[in-house]
Amino acid sequence: METTKLTKQDFLDILFNDRNKDYGAYDLRRRYDKRVRNAVVGMSGIVLLIIGGYGVGTRLVAGNGPVRETFIPYEAPERIDPLIEKPPVIPPPTRVEPPAASRPTVQHVTFAVVPNEQVSPEDEPRKNSELTDVSIGLKTADGDINGSDNGAPDGFGGGNNVVEAPEVVDREKPETFVQFMPEFPGGEKALANYLSKNIRYPVTASETGVEGTVFIKFVVGSTGEIRDVEVVGAKKGAGLEEEAIRVVKKMPKWKPGRQNGQTVAVYFNLPIRFTLNAE
Repeated sequence: METTKLTKQDFLDILFNDRNKDYGAYDLRRRYDKRVRNAVVGMSGIVLLIIGGYGVGTRLVAGNGPVRETFIPYEAPERIDPLIEKPPVIPPPTRVEPPAASRPTVQHVTFAVVPNEQVSPEDEPRKNSELTDVSIGLKTADGDINGSDNGAPDGFGGGNNVVEAPEVVDREKPETFVQFMPEFPGGEKALANYLSKNIRYPVTASETGVEGTVFIKFVVGSTGEIRDVEVVGAKKGAGLEEEAIRVVKKMPKWKPGRQNGQTVAVYFNLPIRFTLNAE
């Protein structure tokens, strides 16, 4: 007999031949398949029962409770047309404060020497007593007596109608420009005569043919003395600068410059031209 064709029952009978079949091992092996089948079927039934009970319970609970619906509002997105430009935001205009009120003005009188019969009453200058509450301007116009002078802010103008010249602090500190510049005694013509009589053409410059203009800068003091003589600009050489300085230092006292009625020291520039006479 081939062992492969033996059934499980026959195999057990051969295995337990001449053995105690009542001991229990034989019976257990014989009913093994049945017990496994019953166990699988029982376990499957229990699992199905649990799953079914859970599903039925969930449905019952959901059916008894209130139904809540969630509402989400829909907002349509803003449509942006790239071809349409938004208008620019224009800021509000800046507030401009009105100018302060001006005092009444009287037109400035232009003086001219004419016969009396050609002068009209309107052209005659006002008296000082008539100019107390008015200002001098380009035209005659009405205004507020308590206003500012020609529309100037408060705090400007006014005074005692007397213009006082500022005092010169240091009269010996040279100024560049003053009301009255210093002057050579006798004027420009006398200065030209002095230079022509006192300048001696340097021998070196005469022999080498050097000529040109030398610029001399000096200070005319508050008493008219000459000091701080120096050469400015490009130098010509050949002794021209030395001769120009010598002649300037020998000058007599000048008429000093004046500022606000006081004599002050002033810078002065003097060009001295050296020219060779053609033979």
